[in-house]
Amino acid sequence: MFKVEKIRKDFPILNRKVNGKPLVYFDNAATSQTPQIVIDSIVDYYSNYNANIHRGVHTLSQEATSAFEEARIKIQKHFNAHKSHEIILTSGTTHSINLVANGFSSLLKKGDEVIVSTLEHHSNIVPWQMLCKRTGAILKVIPISLKGELIMDEYETLLSNKTKLVFVNHVSNALGTINPIKQIIDKAHEFGAAVLIDGAQAAPHIKPDVQQLDCDFYTCSAHKICGPTGVGMLYGKEEWLNKLPPYQGGGEMIAEVTFKKTTYADLPHKFEAGTPNISGGIAFGIALDYMNAIGLENIAAYENELLIYGTQKLLEIEGLKIYGTSKNKASVISFNIEEIHPYDIGSIIDKLGIAVRTGHHCTQPIMDFYKIPGTIRSSFAFYNTKEEIDIFVEAVKRAKSMLL
Repeated sequence: MFKVEKIRKDFPILNRKVNGKPLVYFDNAATSQTPQIVIDSIVDYYSNYNANIHRGVHTLSQEATSAFEEARIKIQKHFNAHKSHEIILTSGTTHSINLVANGFSSLLKKGDEVIVSTLEHHSNIVPWQMLCKRTGAILKVIPISLKGELIMDEYETLLSNKTKLVFVNHVSNALGTINPIKQIIDKAHEFGAAVLIDGAQAAPHIKPDVQQLDCDFYTCSAHKICGPTGVGMLYGKEEWLNKLPPYQGGGEMIAEVTFKKTTYADLPHKFEAGTPNISGGIAFGIALDYMNAIGLENIAAYENELLIYGTQKLLEIEGLKIYGTSKNKASVISFNIEEIHPYDIGSIIDKLGIAVRTGHHCTQPIMDFYKIPGTIRSSFAFYNTKEEIDIFVEAVKRAKSMLL
């Protein structure tokens, strides 16, 4: 049985007060909170075996290397990658996407086509625009419906033998829409195109099986999955990772260096130049252990309860409009109230201890589609409660009464 009060005790920050009120943290789509076991793993690393990895014969280095590589295997198993060296440890989703975009600079030519969707975060738009500028490739965009769903018929018309790459998020950070990525991947593969899935928003709610999905690349960040900031992962099929050139040069990613020639290390080290975020990588593995002990299916079911409850309660507020009404949604509610600017409501409810995100959420094309400056975004995690939603809804009502 899912016991949220027991789970809440694992998160020390949930005990604090903001502006004299108990914290209600509904900005989980930006970053999740961190359980004590993950915090302890970082302290343990720096307290007991802080050393560089892969390079030392001494005990501390060997212990750190072992813990870091064990974390890579945990990540491999969690996402069901075929081999551990298909998991590249990066600084996060943005780093992962830029790594792939940079690599494809040498594989695309003028007139090739790449496809993104209207639902993308800026980090899954801008690198591809930069790639197109460098190569002369053409960027095409999958449109969305008023519900915030991809128009799949339009996607299929965009595909052609010129299509080389397709980039789509698994879950929209702004609207919560869960995209039909298996269908997207299969259709792209019919034309020989590679597919990268931005899983930053999906990983906290869904346990992706990259072999079953058959995606070519999958990315996510640890800080959205109860882990630390500054670390994430890129999964890539071995055949694709071998085709891509290194993203950065330096230590660790080399096999041999002379002034005449450098040869590169094998996977995964080819893409891991320099000293990595060692404690972060280890903590990433611990965070996945924690999530798996609770069960991603249990987490998703409980968060869906919160989504349904929160949606019902918010819609009781006159003049409130929700953006993103897809049938398949993660626990994100983006909304506005009549002519009130989202920032104004966010500022008022912060005084009542409630943390939400306001603005365009790094998804300006979505806001342009709806012709709005931004939204108030409440995003729920498995450690949130219906009681917190009640407090939040009452706070929104109070803010509305002050502003209208």
